[in-house]
Amino acid sequence: GSSNACEKTSFAFLRQELPVRLSNIMKEINLLPDRVLRTPSVQLVQSWYVQSLLDIMEFHDRDPEDQATLGQFTNALVTIRNRHNDVVPTMAQGVIEYKETYGDDPVSNQNIQYFLDRFYLSRISIRMLINQHTLLFDGSTNPAHPKHIGSIDPHCNVANVVRDAYNMAKLLCDKYYMASPELEIEEVNASNSEQPVSIVYVPSHLYHMLFELFPPCRGELWGGGTGAGLSPLRCPQMSDRGMGVPLRKIERLFSYMYSTAPTPQLGSG
Repeated sequence: GSSNACEKTSFAFLRQELPVRLSNIMKEINLLPDRVLRTPSVQLVQSWYVQSLLDIMEFHDRDPEDQATLGQFTNALVTIRNRHNDVVPTMAQGVIEYKETYGDDPVSNQNIQYFLDRFYLSRISIRMLINQHTLLFDGSTNPAHPKHIGSIDPHCNVANVVRDAYNMAKLLCDKYYMASPELEIEEVNASNSEQPVSIVYVPSHLYHMLFELFPPCRGELWGGGTGAGLSPLRCPQMSDRGMGVPLRKIERLFSYMYSTAPTPQLGSG
């Protein structure tokens, strides 16, 4: 059937494309400063990429007409995806290990910043490709999102995703600060003023971006006090009424080498 033909096409594409993407980022990992590359956490991440490349290459000459091969390929992709679940915190731990051992070096910091921007974008693209294949061809439909095409929502309700991200951020905010501002959403649909704004998008990507944007507004908005005196957050323009991040810290916001959060404790597994 057509679905089987699509699966074969996806298989043929991914067995060529994924090794290219994995190899490119592995080459960039090898170009990191030696002091970063030698940290245990970065070496662990590097080993995951090597193993995943080897796993994909097993299918380089396999027959796409064989249904068993297609099933094994999907299973291999699930294994690879799960293997890389902790790449972000593990790479962050590698940066922490480097800083604790060698301190701050402006030149190395700039190289690390450039690498991590490319590394995380590469990771997003690889996981997007893997997720699309596994979600479409694992033989099941997500009952919570039956109209999604893989991880893509053809009619993603932006305001609903904003609320979901805010509610989760609010839980953390109330836990640590014992207070949180309310959320105001101003929504204007230029095409149809009576309908909510909807776009073709990956809701999980939008959710994560919004969730990461809420904490700086919350954490810098107050150092204490009560919820009654807090100005509400407004979306899509997120505003803290000029009392948020100091100008002297603006440049640090997008630096991987800067954080106000406590050092996380990673599990041994």
